[in-house]
Amino acid sequence: MPERQRADARRNYTRILAVAEEEVAVHGADASLEQIARTAGVGSATVRRHFPTRRALLEAVSRKRIEALCVRAHELTGKADSRSALLEWLDDVVAYSVSARGLAAALAYDGPVHENSCSAALEEAAGPLLHRAVQDGAVATDVTVADLITLVVGIVLATELYPDPAAQADRLFWLAVAGLSPQS
Repeated sequence: MPERQRADARRNYTRILAVAEEEVAVHGADASLEQIARTAGVGSATVRRHFPTRRALLEAVSRKRIEALCVRAHELTGKADSRSALLEWLDDVVAYSVSARGLAAALAYDGPVHENSCSAALEEAAGPLLHRAVQDGAVATDVTVADLITLVVGIVLATELYPDPAAQADRLFWLAVAGLSPQS
C-alpha cells in the first residue's frame, strides 16, 4: 500500500485486506471479490483499484506468512546438517500452506517468476539453504527452489479436499523427499 495514499484510501485498503483475510481463510483462493467488497463496505471498483488481480489480493493476504517463512529460512541457514535444515523449512512451508487457505494458490507459478512476489521472496530466502545442501552433496545439483515450491504447491492443492489434508500433505511430502536425494 503506497504511503502517499489519502487517509480514506489507506483505511479502505486496511479494511479490505482484513475482510479478505477472513474470506480467504473460509473460502480459500476462490473467495468472492464481490463479497469482500460488500463486507468491507466498499464498491467492487475500490477492491480492484487496490488489488487489480486475484493474485495481488492473495499475495497481500499471504504477506505475513511469507515473511515468517523467510525468517524461518534465515534461522535455519546456519544449522549444521544442511539437508535437515532444508527439509525442516520445506516441512514448515507445507504445514503453513495447508493451514493457511489461499497460500498455495499465492505460491503457484502462473507466469514469469518475477510476477509472483510470494514465490520470489521464498526463493531468495531459501536459496542459501538449498545452495548449502547441494554443496554438501545432500541434495541433487539440478534441484531449484522453484522446483521445491512447485512440489509443495502441488501436494497442498492435491490434498486440500482430503478429510485430513495436513496428514495427507505431510505423508506425500515425506514420500517425495526420497526424490530429492542425489543418486549414488
